[in-house]
Amino acid sequence: MTTWITICETCKREGWEESGATETDGARLAEAIEARPVPEGVRLRRHACLMGCGKGCNVAIQAAGKLCYTLGGFEPGAEAAQALLDYAALHAQSDSGQVPYRQWPQGVKGHFVTRHPPLPDT
Repeated sequence: MTTWITICETCKREGWEESGATETDGARLAEAIEARPVPEGVRLRRHACLMGCGKGCNVAIQAAGKLCYTLGGFEPGAEAAQALLDYAALHAQSDSGQVPYRQWPQGVKGHFVTRHPPLPDT
């Protein structure tokens, strides 16, 4: 079963307008994730606006039949990208999608925003 990392490509962190940047913070995070090797069982996609604007940069980690998570508040870059890929690999390996806290990569701690139960089959 595939675990998807859905990256909000339109996220703008506080101060983005004043920074003079031409690329959104979300797009920068997406590029950082896409530039790294993607673990087995994990796929990437971009999406416009995950509606977590107060916690940009946002991503969703989800798979059919598993707990799904929204994470946010990342600084776009290599460190966040690797932490998200590492966490998604653990999610992919888990039957339920739940990863024990002691296994969480340091870079995702403090970034969880929501957890969603899997959708019912019927």
